[in-house]
Amino acid sequence: MGVKRSLQSGGTTLGFLANFFIILSSASNYWIRYSGGHSGLWQECNKGVCSNIPCDSRLTVTGGCMVLAAGCGFVGFVMGLRILCNEGYSRGQTTCSVFFISGLLLLIALTVYTVKNAWKDDVFYSWSYFLGWLALPFSILAGFCFLLADMIMQSTDAISGFPVCL
Repeated sequence: MGVKRSLQSGGTTLGFLANFFIILSSASNYWIRYSGGHSGLWQECNKGVCSNIPCDSRLTVTGGCMVLAAGCGFVGFVMGLRILCNEGYSRGQTTCSVFFISGLLLLIALTVYTVKNAWKDDVFYSWSYFLGWLALPFSILAGFCFLLADMIMQSTDAISGFPVCL
């Protein structure tokens, strides 16, 4: 397996892990902990009783960006699988862009959520929140893997016409 194929495999694996973390983070309600309960993007639990969170514009932005990031991550993962399964399918730059957009959406969502809760004294961020932050470098690294693999493929195509004596 060459360098290009290893980068594509690594990008697909990182994309899968990023998407798994995004979905797990978005679905759980352990983004913050406070005395007597915990809260997520969709539900708030106080003393064992969970209820839906009333509409808040910052939570809506966070939830929407997380869902869009998961969608972009899924599209990038499927494109990565197509690149791995079909050698002639060359959409490395598009796949790279999709993973970078997923990372940007994650960054927006997590920054908005952080700003929303930064000034509360009794609030502690929990594991779901940190899984979202963990998905960010995985998504960006997946994009870089496909970018480098595409650059290798373009450079190989560019010098293939020249006679080379080794």
